[in-house]
Amino acid sequence: MSDRIGVYPGTFDPITNGHMDIIARAATIVDRLVVAVVVNGGKDTLFSLDERVDMVKADIATLPADVSARIEVRAFDNLLVEFVSDVGATQIIRGLRAVSDFEYEFQMAGMNARLSEEIETVFLMASESNQFISSRFVKEIGRLGGDISHFSSQNVTKLLAARFAEIE
Repeated sequence: MSDRIGVYPGTFDPITNGHMDIIARAATIVDRLVVAVVVNGGKDTLFSLDERVDMVKADIATLPADVSARIEVRAFDNLLVEFVSDVGATQIIRGLRAVSDFEYEFQMAGMNARLSEEIETVFLMASESNQFISSRFVKEIGRLGGDISHFSSQNVTKLLAARFAEIE
């Protein structure tokens, strides 16, 4: 039997505790997880692609070794279903925080299913403590000098503070 490979795509600008919750839980339902950092998700990013990939790798390295060993971080810039197929995956993992996420994710899952019948989208609900966390809010709170240590790793918190100090 071949490995069950899942792909968890995102911009990860920056990676948050909410993302890490989904990554850790997704790693329990697949044999191998590819965290796919999108090159340009139609968003202006605060961090470069390389910086985002490095942030994700650093946070994943804090997971237990038996979990982190089964997670790979890769950048991608093509259609998600093509990337998923290229890495031999059959599942796209998506996190849902609230009902507002569902409509967008439902539409994306439908489009991806039309593009590739072999790929299934799996939704994981955000843990109760992470339902309100978004990269956008973390950046905004950090930009305004607020404490983001409850929403992101110590590494990301420091990187955001340094980036905002550069900008100002």
